[in-house]
Amino acid sequence: MSVRWHVAEAEADWLARALAYVAAAEAESLAEHGGFRLCLAGGATPERLYRALAEQTHAWACWQVWYGDERCQPPGHPERNSTLAEAVWLGRVAIPAANVHPIPAELGARAGAEAYARQLGEAGCFDLVLLGLGEDGHTASLFPGRDWGEGGPDVLPVYDAPKPPPERVSLSARRLSDARRVLFLVAGAGKREAVAAWRRGEVIAAAAIRPAAGVDVLIDQSAYGGRP
Repeated sequence: MSVRWHVAEAEADWLARALAYVAAAEAESLAEHGGFRLCLAGGATPERLYRALAEQTHAWACWQVWYGDERCQPPGHPERNSTLAEAVWLGRVAIPAANVHPIPAELGARAGAEAYARQLGEAGCFDLVLLGLGEDGHTASLFPGRDWGEGGPDVLPVYDAPKPPPERVSLSARRLSDARRVLFLVAGAGKREAVAAWRRGEVIAAAAIRPAAGVDVLIDQSAYGGRP
C-alpha cells in the first residue's frame, strides 16, 4: 500500500495544500455521485483546516459529515471532537443539521459504538477520511497495543485509553480504510518520532489504515525531519 508524503515548507503552504486537497476530493465526488461523504479527525492540527473551511464557499448541502472517533463525554462538552468542529466550522456554514452525524459517545463506549455502527450502515464508502497522528503513532482512537479492528466491526468501543478520557468510540482501521481518499494531517516536531517509525515500516496504528488507493500524508518540515 502506497504512502505519499507531501512536505510543506511553511504553515501557509501546509494550509493551502490541505484546502486544495479537500476541494479536489469534493469536486471529484460531486461529479461522480452528487454528494461528498467526509469523515473528520479531532485534534489541534485538523482544527487549522476546519477554521479555514469556515471562511470558504462549498456545496455544503451536498456534504455528509461523519466522525472518526469521539470521547465519551456529554454533547457539547469541550473535549468532544464534535464540539470543536461545530464551534469553529460546521455551525458557521450552511451544512444541514441532518447531514452531520456525531458519534453518540455519551451513551458509553459500547452502546455508542453499536449505535454509530447502525448509522454507518447508510454511509457507504467515504469519499475522504481526514486523520491525525499522535506522538505514539495512534490515529483516531486506535492506540498502541490495542485491537485496531483491521478485520473487525465498523466501530470499536475503547476502554482505558492512554490519554483521558479513558472511554471512547472509534471507527475501526478497516472502516477508516473504506475510502476513496485518506489524508493524514501532521504538524509539529513532537510527531517526528512517530513519523520516523512509520517511514521505517514499523507497525503503528496509522499504518493500519490501508485504503486501496493508498494514503496521502500532508506534513510540515518539523514533523518530517528530513528531505522528502
